[in-house]
Amino acid sequence: MSNVADRFVVVLDANVLYPFRVRDVLLRFAEAGLYRARWSAQILDEWTRSLLRNKPQLEKSVHAQVAAMARAFPEAIIEGHDSLVPSLELPDEGDRHVLAAAIQAGAQHIITENVKDFPLAILKEYDTEAVTADQFLASTFELYPSHAVAALRKMRLDYESPRMTASELILDLMRAGLGNTAAMAKAEIESL
Repeated sequence: MSNVADRFVVVLDANVLYPFRVRDVLLRFAEAGLYRARWSAQILDEWTRSLLRNKPQLEKSVHAQVAAMARAFPEAIIEGHDSLVPSLELPDEGDRHVLAAAIQAGAQHIITENVKDFPLAILKEYDTEAVTADQFLASTFELYPSHAVAALRKMRLDYESPRMTASELILDLMRAGLGNTAAMAKAEIESL
């Protein structure tokens, strides 16, 4: 991992790890050093349980992905936050562990598709903010355009079955709900 942006620490919620393409782009940006990804064992468990409930045939692949994430990001796992959970209040009690992990990690953002479950008024107290994956990726792209393009290009070139053109990658990003990120990538299509 490069050290382009050691200051950015974000917690990835289980729901942004679930969709393959979203997870891949998030992890590719982290691998490029555009931010520091963090998650807890509980977040990983929530993601893998959801995925295996819907796609049990992927069990071997899912466990291999979790192991690969641990190897690629050994610093990503957050520990010591469980004692914070009971004192936190959120609309969905099941999300308190995510906020506790963000507090423990000193995260600037919680990347989640359930932004409404993490009210700004509550998160402001802990100097963090909940944003969607697309919002986060697009703002990171804006901050580090050449690094973001390089990460997306590397991701595209790593896909072998099937191979993807730059245009196909952009369409795939849009289908994955990353419209703003796709628009920024489209502006750089010649470099993808």
